[in-house]
Amino acid sequence: MLRVILGTSLFLLILTACSEPRAAQDLPEAAPPDHVELLGRGEAIAENLCAKCHAIGITGESPHPDAVPLRQLSWKYPVDELKQPFLQGIVVGHPDMPEWQFTQQDVDALLAYIESIQEPQTI
Repeated sequence: MLRVILGTSLFLLILTACSEPRAAQDLPEAAPPDHVELLGRGEAIAENLCAKCHAIGITGESPHPDAVPLRQLSWKYPVDELKQPFLQGIVVGHPDMPEWQFTQQDVDALLAYIESIQEPQTI
């Protein structure tokens, strides 16, 4: 009888040790650290190069009247199609827009940030 109790106890102990707590299973996965770093770099680029004319956050108006807020950029252009224009030196937009030249890493970071703040277009 003692063997049955010990065997059952050992089995339950092993089963419990191998399972994850229920609350942990329900938590959403956090963004990978490299993606968080990419978004931070993109936000820094937006602050340094874009904020003079564009609203760069999830709220606010653009300082330049002809500059679309970055969070609404996808209303005019598919964000994933901006990679080549950014790499080639973007000269579109409003007449006051300076010509920027970005590295591949800068474009990836900036577009990841822009994609992360897009707001749905309301009809």
